[in-house]
Amino acid sequence: MQLVTQEMEKFLGNSSAIRKMFEAGIELRKRYGADHVFDFSLGNPDLPPPPEVAVALRGAAARAGEPFSIGYMPNAGYPALREKLAEKLSLEQGVSLTGKNLLLTCGAAGGLNVFFRAVLSCGEEVLSPSPYFVEYGFYAGHTGGKLIPVPTHKDTFALDIEAFAAAINERTRAVIINSPNNPTGVIYSRQELTLLAKVLSDAEDRYGKPIFVLADEPYRCLNFDGTEIPSLLTIFRHSAVIGSFSKSLSLAGERIGYIALRPDMEGSEQLMNALILCNRILGFVNAPALAQQILMECMDSQIDLDIYRRRRAAMAEILTAAGIEFQMPRGAFYFFPKVPVADEKKFFDAMTEECVLVVPGGAFGLPGHFRMAFCVDEKVIRSAGPGILRAVTRATA
Repeated sequence: MQLVTQEMEKFLGNSSAIRKMFEAGIELRKRYGADHVFDFSLGNPDLPPPPEVAVALRGAAARAGEPFSIGYMPNAGYPALREKLAEKLSLEQGVSLTGKNLLLTCGAAGGLNVFFRAVLSCGEEVLSPSPYFVEYGFYAGHTGGKLIPVPTHKDTFALDIEAFAAAINERTRAVIINSPNNPTGVIYSRQELTLLAKVLSDAEDRYGKPIFVLADEPYRCLNFDGTEIPSLLTIFRHSAVIGSFSKSLSLAGERIGYIALRPDMEGSEQLMNALILCNRILGFVNAPALAQQILMECMDSQIDLDIYRRRRAAMAEILTAAGIEFQMPRGAFYFFPKVPVADEKKFFDAMTEECVLVVPGGAFGLPGHFRMAFCVDEKVIRSAGPGILRAVTRATA
């Protein structure tokens, strides 16, 4: 008896790597205790929100007795918040935005799903540099679309412009640029993005339709070396920024994000109306009222970036000591090192035996690597070092 669709069965199979690691973590904690398990598998920010968030929450609680204080609102979000966010993003993105150019969403994930529902038809394709966030394929698949991974340059993970040019065809509808990137921590340069813009512009003229470029930017705030994060709204003529405050304010559970459209994009008003409608009919309706009220007060606050910098340095130290090759991430809170042996399973089994949980790179479209999230206490990172070294030694024996 088949209870779910064949498509959902396929989705469940594709998500098995991360699910398996999650289940392994539960079992290891039961067996050895939480203090002896070093879990680097999930990108769940552990830092508490900035103090301003608590102040904003108390203010929201004080208003809770007022009529409609947490009631329905316009589907795009509170108008005053849209205007305030537009001012912030105008400075950040280098374009002149108003509240009419953006809407509030249930996180960046909600924003991506809303956008694809508005523009993606069955059989159309979404390109993404590989490795890529594992759920992109699911988001595109909801509307019958298909994710097409595009290889990046080996070792550096820089965009391969020739590979993009070869991947584009008459079915190409959108491109996702996730920078800083999950899982590599790469920040794409203005030079490579400008070259990609020329390729996409030529393809738009050739096929007579727009190709949307989506800047998936939940990690923009996590920029450790002051590297330029170019604004895609200034580079691509059919572009949108999709972001969230899950990392900057440690509000991952409150699901507060946004979509901002390039203001001079032809047809942007119709597209925005479609996005607002999709926000409603997909069941999000609007971003949570309390999260929006928090954001109104805390938009310019941020977690302490230096804490993540120290954790990044600590993880680099333990990986180097274990003889594992990696590229130092410039942003986000992930490392994406190389598996140090030919037999990946042997290495991952050894890591699990040492109670060190990581995610195999195949889950992100690139076997031969693995992802480690450093949004955990620095003590956990340093305590995992001996076990990682033992795992490498055992796997290479």
